[in-house]
Amino acid sequence: MTDPASTVSDRDELLDVAVEAARTAGAILLERYAHAHEVTTKSSPTDLVSEADVEAERAIRDVLARRRPGDALVGEEGSDVAGSSGLRWVVDPLDGTVNYLFAIPQWCVSVACEGEVGVILDPVRDELFTVRDGEEAQLGGEPLRPSTRADVATAMVATGFGYERDVRAAQAEVVARLLPEVRDIRRMGSAALDLAWTAAGRFDAYYEYGLNAWDWAAGSMLCAAVGLEVRHLAPLPGTGAGLLVAPPALIDRLAALVSG
Repeated sequence: MTDPASTVSDRDELLDVAVEAARTAGAILLERYAHAHEVTTKSSPTDLVSEADVEAERAIRDVLARRRPGDALVGEEGSDVAGSSGLRWVVDPLDGTVNYLFAIPQWCVSVACEGEVGVILDPVRDELFTVRDGEEAQLGGEPLRPSTRADVATAMVATGFGYERDVRAAQAEVVARLLPEVRDIRRMGSAALDLAWTAAGRFDAYYEYGLNAWDWAAGSMLCAAVGLEVRHLAPLPGTGAGLLVAPPALIDRLAALVSG
């Protein structure tokens, strides 16, 4: 018997829910974007959370509670809801908080139902990246086209850094090893949006250590759907586990460079 959670009609519904949740949170974030100065810290003085983060996650939680009351939910700002359906939502209501607070327009909302659908919304540009399991990933209804680059020396690679001093020191060693071997490196500030942009071919590849599931849940689905290889990396000394996404022709060479 086919699992009801994996039927096309159910994935249509799940994607509709994910889009509603992302757009609801995005509207809140845009409304508060110019005035998002009320902040607290989390793991370190540079790890910030704003009232906008919390309000956006609450809005996502309300959408899911109304439309998918039996599903589990985990979110960056503390949502942890058990479910009975076998499905779990992983959400980041505001990925790129520091950018958001400094009015740097590279931040997004990430909503994924694990193994089923993923949505990344860039509210500033009104770019909506979507994917359903087994189907092509899209941007605004048009298919995404990733990089097919095969030459590491000309690859544009995106990455990100953690918040804690020791983690950053370890990440700096990786960058120092990688930078001479590629075209250039970009550090934009939102892991989820980096992954969406990699799926769209704006970057050739992306890697980062110390990510949480909500950072990559939707973005990794986008990348896998367009034919990029998604590889989880073992932690390095001083870092959490990592993620590497690249065209098949680049993945092994980049993995050797970023894994030490």
